[in-house]
Amino acid sequence: MEPAIRPRRSVLFLPGSNPRALEKARELPADGLIFDLEDAVAPDAKETARAAVAAALSIGGYAPRELILRVNPLESAWGHADLTAAATLPLDAVLLPKIETAERVRLTIDLLDSLGARPELAVWCMIETPLGVLAAAEIAAASPRIAALVLGTSDLTKDLHARDTRTRLPLLTALGLVLLAARAHRRAVLDGVQLDLADAEGFAAACQQGREFGFDGKTLIHPQQIAPANAAFSPDADEVARARRLHRPLCRGGRRQHWRGAHRGPARRGAACRRSPPHARPCRRDCLPLRRVSAFCIPARLRGSDGRRSAATAASRRDRRPTGRRAWSSR
Repeated sequence: MEPAIRPRRSVLFLPGSNPRALEKARELPADGLIFDLEDAVAPDAKETARAAVAAALSIGGYAPRELILRVNPLESAWGHADLTAAATLPLDAVLLPKIETAERVRLTIDLLDSLGARPELAVWCMIETPLGVLAAAEIAAASPRIAALVLGTSDLTKDLHARDTRTRLPLLTALGLVLLAARAHRRAVLDGVQLDLADAEGFAAACQQGREFGFDGKTLIHPQQIAPANAAFSPDADEVARARRLHRPLCRGGRRQHWRGAHRGPARRGAACRRSPPHARPCRRDCLPLRRVSAFCIPARLRGSDGRRSAATAASRRDRRPTGRRAWSSR
């Protein structure tokens, strides 16, 4: 089954214990909302927060945003009750915190199923520890219900004993490993939050860096971060126009005759289509013909090691070419 493509440029954390934030979120231009029952809620407010989130979701008004509930760890005093609530609420996904093993993911999904959760309820996994980073590939492959990996860069920076810098150099290896794991298993992947709300330039630089890395979007902690994140992770006019040029010939059923005119760039195998941003990208079914016209439309069995038609193949084709009266009768 092809994973659904939906915008996740800006995904805002909402403290479940803040009724004003839950109410205001209905008017915010974020692509996704994470109702947080974990880090953003004090231990003595966990039960109240869960009830407040359930009431807000029951009232509704959040569409068309993607709705996610971050639960407490399963081994905590609140984890089982959080999953019980998640199984009955109108949610798109459940976000599991501090995931370090694929077995924990499978155990949680089995528990959700036993609690009566809908089969289409997706699971997101927070990767926020060194063990989680090293096991990211196994976590991403743990179940088809996993839809996204989410970086927890604040906790990861602390566990690495690293410094929080604008360039995020200490995190580049971890960011790359999680991104590779997500893409290898065709999952979405979201960059971590920035806690310094006063550093607007630093936030813009982090968004740009995340976009260049290949992240689908960024998790946020304040509404003022939504607009910059949406702008950074949206395709610009040139990218949209380029994707339409690639898609238009396919809609007309053309392959070879339209390829050279539609693609104004290096003719690597399907690279043009894959480099288009997800929001401007045609569906995967439409992308297949782009891959089939690779190497100047010469079939793989007729190409040499350098991708061109081999001299021996060209000679053999000339030898088989009809001549004389047979040539005219075959035309």
